[in-house]
Amino acid sequence: MSASQSVIDQGGAVRPGEELNVGAVTGWLRTQGVEVDDTVEVTQFSGGASNWTYRLKYPQADLILRRPPKGTKAKGAHDMGREHRIQSMLKPIYPGVPTMVGHCSDESLIGSEFYVMHRIEGIILRKHMPRGLALDARQTRTLCTNVWNKLIELHQVDIHSSGLEALSKGEGYTRRQLDGWSQRFDKARTWNVSSFKKVRRWLNAHCPGDVKLCMIHNDWRLDNVVLNPNMPTEVIGVLDWELATVGDPLMDLGSALAYWVQADDNFLMKMLQRQPSSLPGMMTRREIVEHYLKSTGLSTNNWAFYEVFGLFRLAVIAQQIYYRYHHKQTRNPAFKNFWIMVNYFDWRCKQLIKQSGV
Repeated sequence: MSASQSVIDQGGAVRPGEELNVGAVTGWLRTQGVEVDDTVEVTQFSGGASNWTYRLKYPQADLILRRPPKGTKAKGAHDMGREHRIQSMLKPIYPGVPTMVGHCSDESLIGSEFYVMHRIEGIILRKHMPRGLALDARQTRTLCTNVWNKLIELHQVDIHSSGLEALSKGEGYTRRQLDGWSQRFDKARTWNVSSFKKVRRWLNAHCPGDVKLCMIHNDWRLDNVVLNPNMPTEVIGVLDWELATVGDPLMDLGSALAYWVQADDNFLMKMLQRQPSSLPGMMTRREIVEHYLKSTGLSTNNWAFYEVFGLFRLAVIAQQIYYRYHHKQTRNPAFKNFWIMVNYFDWRCKQLIKQSGV
């Protein structure tokens, strides 16, 4: 089973207003010991709604550059140096992390800090399976299982011997996350979105302690993993480590499942689908939770909290992005209707709370 070259993720045209000073980057790369000439093809990836990601294809090297967006940023967000350090520490013990080239903190070079890494050539799944890639239900199930097993593998990483333990702020991660995301929402709220008062009150009343502390990704989605083009059910890379930290693994799972649209979801949820998670063979959210708990030996009698929190957190992320569009700090038309998504998430959270009976 192999895929054609056409399904390998390539990137597209650079968006207006997001052009890159390629000459400055090329010069910097040479200071990092990367021997490249001035011949380079630059493309931009459209999948991310947060950091801007570019491919720099030189004859001598195939590289990826990540930089923050323009405009107001949440405190602590878009920390390129941190993302670079985390991947550098993870690489020796978690196969699939890209190989780093270097981090540049000099914002005068291209207008922001950035880091560069080597590109992992492979398939990245967006909203739909790419043309030319056909998996049957059995193969899709294998792919799905492998993706979630890769997250389970991350949660077993030894944070003590790797130095990653330094990312931890100790017990109380779940409570800190709830408080932090609530504060972010208040700062990014615009006049046209709900206050989430009922949802936040319920979350505060039902916040559990940490089940354990481990390395978590915090943005686990199908479009953040790279698949082997020769064996498309195999995960060969994991991308986008901006939000990674040491925290509670069930919080990581709950946040990941907020993105997971399944076949029997209502039409509003399906309108928000950004990954092919509803194909025949894909697990349902319940099946993923059961697989995860069985594989890890963890347990909870309060799963509704993690599910509601995941949706609330996703609402805050969408609102922070919409805030930039609302205040004309980005012109990306994809963000125009994010406020509608935010209001839908409030409704969905309330439905989950009602169904929980708690």
